[in-house]
Amino acid sequence: MAFFRYKAVTPDGKVVEGTLEAVDQEAVLDRLQEQGQLPIKVFSGEDAGGFLSREIRLPWQRKKVPQRDLLIFSQELSTLVKAGLTLDRSLSVLSDLTENASLSEVVRDLLREIKEGKALSEALSAHPQVFPKVYVNMVRAGEVGGALDQILSRLVDYLEDVEELRSYLISALIYPCILTSVGAASIIVMMAVVIPQFADIFENAGAPVPFPMKVLLGLSGFLTGYWWLILLVIGGGGYWIHSRLKTEEGRLKWDHQMLKLPIFGSVLRKIEVSRFCRTLGTLLQSAVPLIQSINIVKEIVENKAIASTMESIKSGVKKGEGLAVPIRDADIFPPFALHLLAVGEETGKLDDMLLQIAETYDRELRISLKRLVALFEPVIILVMGLIIGVMVVSMLYSIFSINDVPL
Repeated sequence: MAFFRYKAVTPDGKVVEGTLEAVDQEAVLDRLQEQGQLPIKVFSGEDAGGFLSREIRLPWQRKKVPQRDLLIFSQELSTLVKAGLTLDRSLSVLSDLTENASLSEVVRDLLREIKEGKALSEALSAHPQVFPKVYVNMVRAGEVGGALDQILSRLVDYLEDVEELRSYLISALIYPCILTSVGAASIIVMMAVVIPQFADIFENAGAPVPFPMKVLLGLSGFLTGYWWLILLVIGGGGYWIHSRLKTEEGRLKWDHQMLKLPIFGSVLRKIEVSRFCRTLGTLLQSAVPLIQSINIVKEIVENKAIASTMESIKSGVKKGEGLAVPIRDADIFPPFALHLLAVGEETGKLDDMLLQIAETYDRELRISLKRLVALFEPVIILVMGLIIGVMVVSMLYSIFSINDVPL
């Protein structure tokens, strides 16, 4: 048995919070429903606001709405609408329930515009920094088709898949980044603090400096004497790359080169193919027209080399070539994905097949990332170990060479 905290809506529309002891979250949900309450959020006591479970935001990021908060808002809105609450009542509940101050303010704006007679999609489109185009268009399609509750469920599934993939990518890269940072910091400390001490030792002993130590002392001297120049070069190079990436031509060339990288290029292509298929499949499943869906996908895909092919794909669709042929001509999909895409068009289940392709490449992406991490972790350890080992051996050799100096 464990303790679970919950937030729920009573039959008269009030939001209540409490704690229940149960076997799992399903038992809590069943008990709340038996009491006539509508559960909004159920979480274990250990996850109920621990420091590590909270998202840390810098002062200049406080007004932004993280993807995770948008997902939680969508889940709660879907739950309330499914339960039969009106849209304005659901937003009124969420305006008090939402913990993110910026999002809570946005929800109050949505509620005000809904009460003024605007459609939800129209109200959402006034906040593009919070609700992306794919979100707004799916809601608009749900309003037109009279199936807003179903569209919200699909939207939640879409956001959950995107968030899961993003979290997996971040968690897979944390350890290699920490390992690299610690190794680099160790090397810098040795070069800036430890190595310079040997110059005084040899000077006091009147002994000649061995060649390996001369090299290390030269590198150490350059690091300690011209650290400002190193930072200036790194900062200037970073600024130049950043300014180039801001231009359309520079970003296009960069993304082309990224796709050609021996190992990382394949991983980046799988990420973009997965994002392309999931977004397009979800939009088509939500009855958004194909041409409009392609325009939205063009903004969702981050790699400009792939996004630049959307116009030719859209042109091919307008000519009646379908979707598989223009995508094949654009040479952005792997052969297996093209085959599945063609099968989806032939069977009339293009939306389902696109989602299946996204799931397939998500699995392949996870396998590829595991292999990359398994490869680079020992490589990083080996490289750092060799560098530090060479430095330690050089220092020991230099110390032993002092003993050979005649007294």
